[in-house]
Amino acid sequence: MPVPQPTTPEGAAGLAALLADPARAVIALDFDGTLAPIVEDPTQARAHPGAVPALTRLAPRVDSIVVITGRPAATAVEYGGFAGVPGLVVLGHYGRERWEAATGQVVSPDAGPGVAAVRAALPGVLRAAGAPEGTWIEDKGSSLAVHTRRAADPEGALALLAEPLATLAAQHGLVVEPGRMVLELRPPGVDKGAALTAYVRERKAGCVLFAGDDLGDLAAYAAVDALRAEGVPGLKVCSGSAEVRALAERADLVVDGPDGVVALLEEISAELAARERDRTE
Repeated sequence: MPVPQPTTPEGAAGLAALLADPARAVIALDFDGTLAPIVEDPTQARAHPGAVPALTRLAPRVDSIVVITGRPAATAVEYGGFAGVPGLVVLGHYGRERWEAATGQVVSPDAGPGVAAVRAALPGVLRAAGAPEGTWIEDKGSSLAVHTRRAADPEGALALLAEPLATLAAQHGLVVEPGRMVLELRPPGVDKGAALTAYVRERKAGCVLFAGDDLGDLAAYAAVDALRAEGVPGLKVCSGSAEVRALAERADLVVDGPDGVVALLEEISAELAARERDRTE
């Protein structure tokens, strides 16, 4: 199958740069909703069965593949089955943590006092706010996420909790990041855009592809836009869903969820392999 074409001139330029000079290309990917289907219980999330094979085939053909996720890096590696993907880097907690396949080690800073204070106060705040049955807390170490997907009315529960959680976060120097039926309380100044920008500059990349599905990925989209303005071609890919449409509106290319993301990675890898064969014949 041919590589699907972006719908914007900027995206087309980004894809063309990637295919023309893959050795300078960074492929950056979200995890949940992009490489892994969204599930009711986040602890049961696992990478799409085709994700690791696709990444393994693509990795030798590009400069670098990086997974940027709000999850702890070690959790993403475990749930994704990424340990065997050559050269893969996982930036967990929106870039606060880093795991590299080359070492198998996670480098992680201290979470800070704000996260500890919120951890202690959060159950009481949820009770006082009348959080409905099915609301639950995911402790990510460097942040805390309040999930409502299991509630009878997930969107209503999210709306009910938005203000008290914002107040709690502000009291302890944290910010609230909304997502797909989740509100995450985490330190400020840490997002996927900052992580992506730093990584692209570290690699001195000539182009970048970023694929995501949720509101937290908008910061990475903004980073791609800013890098384009600096002369680094980029492609913004949306792993489309009915729950979140904000990314599709800003994407250069929309694919059908993790199935579509894996297919795109396979198609890029196949196109690069074909070009390699053409050069050697």
